[in-house]
Amino acid sequence: MSQHLSDAPRSAAAPAAAAGHRDWWRDAVIYQVYPRSFADGNGDGMGDLPGITARLPYLRDLGVDAVWLSPFYASPQADAGYDVADYRAVDPMFGTLSDADDLVRTAHGLNLRVIVDLVPNHCSDQHEWFKQALREGPGSAMRDRFHFRPGKGADGELPPNDWESIFGGPAWTRTTDPDGTPGEWYLHLFAPEQPDFNWDHPAVHEEFRSVLRFWLDLGADGFRIDVAHGLVKAAGLPDIGHAEQLSLLGSAPMPYFDQDGVHEIYRGWRRILDEYPGERIGVAEAWTPTLERAALYLRPDELHQAFNFEYLGTSWDAAELRRVIDRSLAVMGAVDAPATWVLSNHDVTRHATRFANPPGLGTQLREAGDRELGLRRARAATLLMLALPGSAYLYQGEELGLPDVTDLPDEVRQDPSFFRAAGQDGFRDGCRVPIPWSGSEPPYGFGPVAGGPSWLPQPASWAGLSVEAQTGDPDSTLEMYRSALELRRSLPALGAGTEVAWLDAPEGVLAFRRDAADGGEGFVCLVNLTARPVTLTVPDGRALLSSTSGGAGTNGDLHGTDGAAVTIAADTTIWWAI
Repeated sequence: MSQHLSDAPRSAAAPAAAAGHRDWWRDAVIYQVYPRSFADGNGDGMGDLPGITARLPYLRDLGVDAVWLSPFYASPQADAGYDVADYRAVDPMFGTLSDADDLVRTAHGLNLRVIVDLVPNHCSDQHEWFKQALREGPGSAMRDRFHFRPGKGADGELPPNDWESIFGGPAWTRTTDPDGTPGEWYLHLFAPEQPDFNWDHPAVHEEFRSVLRFWLDLGADGFRIDVAHGLVKAAGLPDIGHAEQLSLLGSAPMPYFDQDGVHEIYRGWRRILDEYPGERIGVAEAWTPTLERAALYLRPDELHQAFNFEYLGTSWDAAELRRVIDRSLAVMGAVDAPATWVLSNHDVTRHATRFANPPGLGTQLREAGDRELGLRRARAATLLMLALPGSAYLYQGEELGLPDVTDLPDEVRQDPSFFRAAGQDGFRDGCRVPIPWSGSEPPYGFGPVAGGPSWLPQPASWAGLSVEAQTGDPDSTLEMYRSALELRRSLPALGAGTEVAWLDAPEGVLAFRRDAADGGEGFVCLVNLTARPVTLTVPDGRALLSSTSGGAGTNGDLHGTDGAAVTIAADTTIWWAI
């Protein structure tokens, strides 16, 4: 049953320092918190809302603008909370609704905004609507809120169509009627415990409008919309005609994804967001065949941002990156939306490990690769990303240079797709291992008790990667992130904008300039993506930050005159003020 706040007033006010910053989302740096793995407040080995609240000053000091929380709703946890049983309640494993209210209040007091994950494509099979639909059997009006269909074959023993679950196997599960006989089938594009809503039904629209208002009234500054491209299915649910239809992060055209009907839904949501003060936003997780299709979600009367998955999947290659950067800025600019940039999240191998492996292996890897190479490239990729115009997303722990944990024993894995033989590899647990805060032994300050539990085991090597170990070390990845985010706030040429001016550079090197709108100090970003040092000329100015060392100004030896020759190490990014 939904929880209610009876005493505390709502937290509708935006962060005070940000209240005068119009279009804050155009250049925001947004930090993704995966609640299970960020901070454990009660010592049970599972991250929770009080743990997150206690660590919010860390995020303020890191220099981010907003926090995006992955799902913390009441859920049986068949898919780590993306199977929602009650959209207005907090799962007890994460705390209470009062804890959520406290988190929002505390964040606003620290001038941080809070983005809440919303899961509108599907719910849990323990959602009251779905349980009622099963109890009442065929002909129940409640079944119209989902996709129930009779099966094919003489006795209805075959699925209604050939759609496959993203997690493997058929996208249909057969029910048992109240009298014990085999019944209809229901659609679930993900796990069987996650039935898809039927967005042709008006009650589904009304329910989610109510859910939006519930969290906006509590003070949420916006929503990250899970599977935003999946709500509407093609009329008649037509067969696809072949197997191996779509990977978890795929973008091929499918009759159950990126249908034009989704846009009317988001126009309605935008009207609700615009009713509230403080510029509340909607962010689409939309896997689309092209960037142009993704931009359709961001027309002025729809959502504000969409994740740039094409950028996330780009290899460490200068020509490929420049192509994606140019296309992203052009396509998003055409609908007056900011480009977004992201390197890691809770569904993909951390980029410190992806870049440690040969290119072309995708975004879900099993091999640890060359750790030193991966970290060097990850740091350089971060400074490139933060130098681009638009909004950037950081995934918890990337500021510590964390690699994926690729050697988790099978018996501790919890990714549902790992247990489905025909599904994805199911190795997402490797990027979800709880992050290290302090100390020399697990759980590294993740929980309040030394030597306490952790829902996934942490490597012994992580002691040197903790927040405590890296703080104050000018060469650490954490201090590099802190310096970069401080510079991003202070330099007028960084952050919001729509274009970069490319400079001449040798093959394998990216160089671009950005100028401040007020004519003040400009900025140049230099990225050597080759395996060897490269010498090039730079405008008159001073080095601000290098990915090969952590603190601002540590490359003062690169300061020179206009046309000076500067040598940049392999896999290195340098920020340069002009």
